[in-house]
Amino acid sequence: MKRKLLLVMAILSLCVLLAACKKEEAESSSTTTPEVTATPEPSLEPYMANVLTGEPQGDDYKNQRITAVMVNNIVAARPQRGLSKADILFEIKVEGGITRFMPVFTDYEDIGEIGPVRSGRDQFFRLILPWQALYIHEGQSVVMQQYAIDYSYGNLNNNDGANGYRDYGRVNWQGGCYNNGTLAKEHTMYTNSDNIAQYIQDNSVDMDRTYNSTFFNFVDYRTGTTRDLSNSLDSAYSDKYGPVVSDGEYIEIEHSPSYKTRFIYDSASNTYKMQQNYTDGQWRDTVDEAADNTVLSFPNVIVLYTDIHTYPGHEAKDLQYVEYAWGGVGYYCYGGKCEKIYWQKGTPLEALRLYYLTEDGQCSDTPVEINIGKSYVAVTDVDYAENFVHSTLDGVDLSSATTKTYESSYVEDDAEAGETLGMSTDDLTNSATGSGEGDAAEAPAEESTDSAEAPADTVQEDGEAVG
Repeated sequence: MKRKLLLVMAILSLCVLLAACKKEEAESSSTTTPEVTATPEPSLEPYMANVLTGEPQGDDYKNQRITAVMVNNIVAARPQRGLSKADILFEIKVEGGITRFMPVFTDYEDIGEIGPVRSGRDQFFRLILPWQALYIHEGQSVVMQQYAIDYSYGNLNNNDGANGYRDYGRVNWQGGCYNNGTLAKEHTMYTNSDNIAQYIQDNSVDMDRTYNSTFFNFVDYRTGTTRDLSNSLDSAYSDKYGPVVSDGEYIEIEHSPSYKTRFIYDSASNTYKMQQNYTDGQWRDTVDEAADNTVLSFPNVIVLYTDIHTYPGHEAKDLQYVEYAWGGVGYYCYGGKCEKIYWQKGTPLEALRLYYLTEDGQCSDTPVEINIGKSYVAVTDVDYAENFVHSTLDGVDLSSATTKTYESSYVEDDAEAGETLGMSTDDLTNSATGSGEGDAAEAPAEESTDSAEAPADTVQEDGEAVG
């Protein structure tokens, strides 16, 4: 009997002990410090960048089509007006070894006066076609006219200088003037923001446009950072020609044996000052006479090499075909440094794209980050790539003469209204493109001293010899 009683008491004691333990565990659990949740990082404001510069848009920014204007760069046309207002300035070779400019603007109301306005060329048009820009020129080559037909460009392709006007009294850098018989008529056409606005109104041109990307892959302005090329992700790489990132305080670009452009880095303003070669062999500042002769300057200088040659069947007028389908080597210069890059474009409706090099010197799949601000872009003949110079300023004689600029004799191509090629631009391109010719745009030998949204919208000049 006692043994049973002791057993019952032992069981009861064990139950009390277990109940007490569970109570203590519950109390201990209820007093445990709650887990702290980390405060989330504040999210960035929406990315609202200027389509051409990557800068923040600002209160007065308009969602509208970009505007491009063809500007004469033959020596007799200098100095030009309105170029300092450009957000991107393109320079590409045309007939006779000369180059032409295409300044591109975010807002046509900011252009002011611009000119001398010159005729349109397809090598420029194909760069802005994916962006459905308003394209302003006076006259156009038959190839350019065919592109406008094939891509149903309509009133976005303006062929009368956006109702431009003649300044017969303008005086060029040599003192030449149309009024005294020393300046040809084609160097006298100008337009301005008011005339362009009138053209837009009279022709019901729809300028409303919201772009879902920027022209280049710009550094995100919201981070407040600038990409230092010296510490770029490819700054430790080299290829068979040397380091991918090297000196770039002095830049000299040869477009043809007679046309050269150079840039001198100014550390105080962190910009490149632009100069061009003249017929007396001297370098002179490239200035905007409509802005008190302001010297053109850009934080970004981009040089792209590709095959450029005459269109088959257009040798008499030396119409130039620029190969965009294959891509090639280029250079991005910023802050006194030059970075070797690769570029691609592809079809006329594809946007220009820039890429870093891989560790073994090939094209990567990582887009180059371009620092925010204005850009100069040269699309340049690979035949002259070996003459590209990028170096320090030490030892460069900035006052020395160089090859004299000259213009070869040629007849300016100007299509008659309604004139066609008799073939599509695709067929013309196929005849102009050699199998794999674009591979010629390989990295040049080192110098001795180197996506837009898909389109949603679907005055005659006399042919005269220049010499």
